[in-house]
Amino acid sequence: MKDGPSRSDDGPFVIHNITAIDATKTIENAWISVVSGRIQDMGQGSSWQAASVPWKAVVDGRGGYVTPGFIDVHFHGGGTHSNEHGPQAIMAALAAHHAHGTTRAVVSFVANPVPELMTNLKVVAELADTSPLVLGSHLEGPFLARGRRGAHNAQHLVAPADSNISQLIEVARGTLRQVTIDPDQPGAFEAIREFSRAGVSVSIGHTEASYETSLAAFEAGATMLTHTFNAMPGIHHREPGPIIAALDQSAYMELILDGIHVHPRVAAMVFRLAPGRVMLISDAMAAAGAPDGSYELGDLRVEAGDGRAVLAGTNTLAGSMLTLDKALRLAIGNDIDPNVVVEALTLTPARMLNLQDKLGLLSPGYEADLALFDPDWNVTATFAAGRCLFGR
Repeated sequence: MKDGPSRSDDGPFVIHNITAIDATKTIENAWISVVSGRIQDMGQGSSWQAASVPWKAVVDGRGGYVTPGFIDVHFHGGGTHSNEHGPQAIMAALAAHHAHGTTRAVVSFVANPVPELMTNLKVVAELADTSPLVLGSHLEGPFLARGRRGAHNAQHLVAPADSNISQLIEVARGTLRQVTIDPDQPGAFEAIREFSRAGVSVSIGHTEASYETSLAAFEAGATMLTHTFNAMPGIHHREPGPIIAALDQSAYMELILDGIHVHPRVAAMVFRLAPGRVMLISDAMAAAGAPDGSYELGDLRVEAGDGRAVLAGTNTLAGSMLTLDKALRLAIGNDIDPNVVVEALTLTPARMLNLQDKLGLLSPGYEADLALFDPDWNVTATFAAGRCLFGR
């Protein structure tokens, strides 16, 4: 029997000597068995040895941790690759995140000319046909406020009223998972309703919208807030803004927890106020998991270094260099409960995507999407549906 993961393994295997953590439980000295790409059973101690299964591999967790694989619902690239550069670049970018515990992701795109965005949607639809690791697409642009555009090219911003929403939905063939909209834009509320009717989650973001307008947008069908606190008004005691509206309407709330976009103590507050609704995202661009240097985000130049990515010549944050294992370590290091942190990386995004029946938990029958860590929460192996994507 083998004592470590192999990318070629496709037979039954067991992981033991590990602490299993998901949104609902913590099991010390645990073991997990995987058969035909799904979690078959779980237990404690050495009881796995009693199973009459010809294990193809036995993986010693060496006293570390195992969680469900991370689901990133907002990423733009990684490993030097940008999502706008075609299917090979998307898969290479996702592969860079596999080394950091992410198994599956929604592919995000910044604002570009609408014909290019339609091409992007078609590319993701084709990838989703062949790879279950690609969960669909996210149009972060082009329906954004110019004054809160961040790293989106102002030349490519358009109002929903001037766009063919049904055409965007059609070309995606059911794989457009979410779209970010500034509710102050002309035609925003009609677009929110049209996207929602088509099963696309609408996220409020890149906006100057008031509390009242944001509240109305959620009542019209929006269900999410894009990278909470970033590219939007903060919380003011006389002007509560979109963040309080999202809290009041029980919306899902994205957070970029890299120590740069949002202070960890502010993140801890959101976790307390929105239990089960926080989704930790990377918002990663090409520099994530890659050397410092000059990169592209859409058609804009980005300088990346010391963990921070900014538009060239400015201090404007341009996505992030974050990988989700760093977000996990930062959250746990700031006394956020590990089960709560893991939930924000796994079960909550699975719920948002309506995949909670097969992803996001360590339970028999679930897809064997697993992230293994050493005792210091460094990733040692990543599996998706029982297949080893990364191991060291």
